[in-house]
Amino acid sequence: MESIEAAELFTALGQTTRLDLIRALLAAGPTGMPAGDIAAQLDVASSTLSFHLRALEQAELVIVRRYGRSLVYAAHMARLRDLLAYLAETCCGLNTGRNAELSSFLDSLFSETKAMPADPFNVLFLCTRNSARSIMAEAILAKVGGNRFRAYSAGSAPAAEGPLPEVLAQLKALGHDVSSLRSKSWDEFIQPNAPQIDFVIALCDTVAGQVCPDFGTSVVTAAWPLPDPAKFTGSAIERATLINEIYAGLRRRLEIFINLPINSLNRMSLKARLDELADPHVMAR
Repeated sequence: MESIEAAELFTALGQTTRLDLIRALLAAGPTGMPAGDIAAQLDVASSTLSFHLRALEQAELVIVRRYGRSLVYAAHMARLRDLLAYLAETCCGLNTGRNAELSSFLDSLFSETKAMPADPFNVLFLCTRNSARSIMAEAILAKVGGNRFRAYSAGSAPAAEGPLPEVLAQLKALGHDVSSLRSKSWDEFIQPNAPQIDFVIALCDTVAGQVCPDFGTSVVTAAWPLPDPAKFTGSAIERATLINEIYAGLRRRLEIFINLPINSLNRMSLKARLDELADPHVMAR
């Protein structure tokens, strides 16, 4: 990065609302935030926010993506890393390892633009009780993922009684091996001997107030909110229909997922592709 370019970026950031905006987007991570959420968090008018977002977008400090009718903004991690590296390169010896802590921090900002490691990929599905949605996803990926994917599931408050019997019955009827499926805590996957997770896909119905655990920024994350069969109070036929619909939606998403060119996409691109799969209209294209 040249001095003139760095000065232009600092000029773009030289205003309190824009600094607050960048900080909010960095806190949101690669998922980013819709413009309305940013305005509410910063308590600024939409017109004012649009002005500052345009300035940061022109400086390539933010990335904007369209999801249906919504615009989602995210910090441009690689661009910010380059700016910080420009400041630090002469005083901290990043290339000679004299400041490993700062170098590690800058690498963490850049991680979203790095390619995924070689397969097989470990995929963890999350829902609150790990009794239905995530159990189905684990079983489906275990069957369709071949040798390139290893499927796991867990919950933040796993059901003591285990997976729903009707879910296990449905999976078994469709040819899935259900012998090893159990409801378990996500704590199992943060232990020293736990498998290194590459993807975390949350299936919680966040609209209904459920909360999924946060695995940080070391993995590619996505959210595919689905209704919880355990909370559905319809008739037996209606429950079976709901389970069938959830199964079909998960299978379609996972069939698209396993056919993504994962080895040739960086983490930010993978995150965007996975987020798109939350929209049923995308799958219907």
